Amino acid sequence: MPELPEVETTRRGVEPHVVGRTVVALEVHEPRLRWPISAELPGQLAGQRVQRAGRRAKYLLLELTRGTLLWHLGMSGSLRVLPAGTPRIEHDHLDLVLDSGYILRFNDPRRFGSLHYTTGDPREHPLLAQLAPEPFDPDFNADYLWRTTRGRRVAIKQLLMNSRLVVGVGNIYANEALFRARVRPRRAARSLTRAEAERLVRAIRRVLELAIRVGGTTLRDYVGADGNPGYFRQRLYVYEREGKPCRICRTPVRALTQGQRTTYYCPTCQR
Repeated sequence: MPELPEVETTRRGVEPHVVGRTVVALEVHEPRLRWPISAELPGQLAGQRVQRAGRRAKYLLLELTRGTLLWHLGMSGSLRVLPAGTPRIEHDHLDLVLDSGYILRFNDPRRFGSLHYTTGDPREHPLLAQLAPEPFDPDFNADYLWRTTRGRRVAIKQLLMNSRLVVGVGNIYANEALFRARVRPRRAARSLTRAEAERLVRAIRRVLELAIRVGGTTLRDYVGADGNPGYFRQRLYVYEREGKPCRICRTPVRALTQGQRTTYYCPTCQR
């Protein structure tokens, strides 16, 4: 599933191609995404100018002259910048046609992605209004994490993946951040010390920064806006490395199931 680094990589990839361009048309080839595409949307977008490409959590935000598009890649979606008239391939569902002669094409094999439009403040949209701080926001710091974990019996990894605590830390990056912070994923959140909370915040930011720098993590379907895969997988310490030696201490990496997701950890490095 595309996570925060993949969405940020996509944002940076499409930004120079869409900002300042005028939307000629939205061509809907398959409206049945996670939520059906409104039949009125093409008419609402035509003629509007793209003023900014932003991101909130895993949503790509295209700010237009009179509103904002909220684009979610779902579990397998990708956006590509292509010359207009490029033949469609299987699972190409949407084309945002620009006055530059290029299109922003959305491909989504599982159709769990979505596209919404709002003329109000996008931060108040129902999909965004209840989201927690971003990992890189000043408000997400050691004090915040330590206070939030007090009294929480839930496993720390599960808490990190709760978008009401912090957004964008999905399964891959939660595993990797906990390893770097030397914290076992099944530990009760309330057991974290103030020092561990500080290490974990630093680790989350570092892991996400590295992933963004190399274009995200390619696991199954994800590719960036240029059609190229992300390369953070080559730098993973524990994720999908069950039975392989830890890159630090050589102890075999272990795996367990938490919340229907596989968790990976080193029994020696993480306590």
